[in-house]
Amino acid sequence: MQEESTKKKRITDKGIALAKAEHYCAYQERSQQEVRTKLYEWGLWTDAVEEIISELIINNFLNEERFAKAYSQGKFRMKGWGRIKIKQGLKFKGISENCIKKGLAIIDPEEYEQKLAEIIKKKSAVEKEKNELKRNYKIASYAISRGFEADLVWEKIKNF
Repeated sequence: MQEESTKKKRITDKGIALAKAEHYCAYQERSQQEVRTKLYEWGLWTDAVEEIISELIINNFLNEERFAKAYSQGKFRMKGWGRIKIKQGLKFKGISENCIKKGLAIIDPEEYEQKLAEIIKKKSAVEKEKNELKRNYKIASYAISRGFEADLVWEKIKNF
């Protein structure tokens, strides 16, 4: 008996599914892949899913370029990610190369370098390594793992 109550109800009506999908997209920016996955979770068939996706695009609930810009800005400002990690995240979400470029273009180059300097400064303050070469390597590895370009990281560390 309890197993039945924990199972999610399947949505069979396309109108209800569209309304739920609109609410899902209105809550925050979503990629087509995220919405498609959610619609399949709700138990809809492929043709219904594609029709709903088309309807969401027509009604401007789904917009890949807008999603790429919001994702890029959010991950950069809130999480401190670099361009490489943001690009990987967008590719993982199924965003086109053109939209990825537009999303990354929204990041201000000066702000990007300031964020990198801030990350290097914070990591430098907590790094306990005494040997300067090892210390710089650890700091660079950390910044590179955050998605910043290696050449830019090493340049900043040299000038630090």
